[in-house]
This record gives sequence, C-alpha cells and structure tokens, in this order.
Amino acid sequence: MIRKMSALMLLFALSAMGISADQNAPAPQPEVKPAYQVFAISYGVIPDFPVAQLVAGADKSRKMDIQLMVWLLKGPGGRNILVDSGFYREKYFKQYKIKDFIKPSEAVRKAGVKPQEITDVVITHMHWDHAGGADLFPTAKVWIQKDEYKYYVTDPDSPAKNKSGIDPDDVAWLVKIAGNRKQLKLVDGDAKEMIRGIVFYTGGRHTYASQYLGVNTKAGTVVVASDNLYLYENLEKHAPIASTFDAASNLNAQDRMKKIASNPRLIVPGHDPEVFVRFPKPGNGVAKIE
Repeated sequence: MIRKMSALMLLFALSAMGISADQNAPAPQPEVKPAYQVFAISYGVIPDFPVAQLVAGADKSRKMDIQLMVWLLKGPGGRNILVDSGFYREKYFKQYKIKDFIKPSEAVRKAGVKPQEITDVVITHMHWDHAGGADLFPTAKVWIQKDEYKYYVTDPDSPAKNKSGIDPDDVAWLVKIAGNRKQLKLVDGDAKEMIRGIVFYTGGRHTYASQYLGVNTKAGTVVVASDNLYLYENLEKHAPIASTFDAASNLNAQDRMKKIASNPRLIVPGHDPEVFVRFPKPGNGVAKIE
C-alpha cells in the first residue's frame, strides 16, 4: 500500500512540474491520407460546339471540338472511384454528332480497370452526359449531393423548375436504387470528406447543387471540377460558365478551386480537350493528372 501511494504521489509531483511520466513515448503522428492516382479518360468528342455555351460572353461565332470525359481515381486497396459516368443511350447520338465514342464501361479499361472493379461512382451533377452511364456500374456505390438528388429526383415536378439536360431514365435508375442505402450515398453539404483523402465541395451551381472534388495525390491536391469549370479559358479569363444557376457563385467556386488545388495546373475542367495536351501520358485517350 505504501509503495502504491508513493508511486501515485510521484505522478502528481511530476505533473505539477510539467514533466510527462512517459517522456520516451513517441509523439502522435499526423494521419496519413491515402494518395490517389487521377486519370482523365476520353469517351468521345462533340465537334463544332459553340464556345458561347461554355464561356459567358464568348464570341458567338466561335466553335470548338469539346471533350467528353470521365475521371478515374485509383486508390489503395483496390478502391476505384469513377467521377461521373458519361452516357450511352441512343437518343443522344441522334441529337449530337459524336466522334470517337467508347462506352464508358469500356473506356475505363484503357486505364487498366475493368468495369466490375469500379467501387464507387460520384455523380457531380445530373446532366445526361455525366450521370447517364451510372447503371453501367450496378454494384458501385453512388455518391450525389442530397440537394441535387432531392431537386431532380424526389421533389414533385414544377413548371418553375429548370430540368434541362436531365434524362428521365437516369432519374428512374436512381429511384430504383434509392431503397438501398448501402449503394446510394447522399452527400449533405459542402466540404465533406466522405471518402478518406477526397473532399466533396459545392458552390459552382452548374445545376441546382452540383459538386466537385479535391483529391489527395502524391503531387498534392487535384481538383476534379467537372462542369463547374468547362474550360481552362473560364479559369484564365475568370469568366463564369455559360450554364449556371448563379454566375457569381460559379466565379467564387473558381477562386476557391485555386486555393484548394496545390497548384493551378492541377485543376481539371470538364470538357476541355487541352487536358490531354497538358497531360499527354500515358496516352490513347488517357491523361494522368500529376
């Protein structure tokens, strides 16, 4: 009993002098977040697209071939996250002249991943060319902003709503999986690290509640902007995208992306073919962002 009391008194004495009882214990280490590899993957091209529909205030006579792409985040432990899922439904081939099309489930093979190996699909927004291929990866978890899901999928239709570019078939598929909370994951708001090493951001307002990602990589934080930033030109001219609920919020999002990314060159726009020029490797319609 005397020995126990002596030890206790010694601990109190050391504490009073500001001395730790275990000075040799290692200092706590900061959390090491997983580092992802980020790939842009081409699945087609729309030729002669009006630039004025991409960059607010652009010359209406300007046209360019715009890139259709998805983004693959390769993580440790076999985690393969697809950001956006492209499209494949026949109706859009009648509406647009699309070149060099590859079904998104086949396009991911160019980056060395089989479609059944996609573990997660992040839908940045509900437009047909970004959400239209989610059902090609039926076993993957699907991540979408809660407010985006509510606005386009669960709320009653209203004449005042802008649902341009939303495919009823995409909505129907999300309704189909809605009962499986292990598959459908609703992101509730801004700056949420829903997956370790990946932060979900809102604010671009391309659609009602579109989102973009900050991704931890060995090169630093990469921003996968999707359509919250159509072209590098938007960023370089500080010009809002031409299709947005709120131009001011889109410009604010651009400014924020510059702060989030470790380097401005690591901000990846949604439809710019220049991505594959600035990041030419490994090639064959695949660009590693590094």
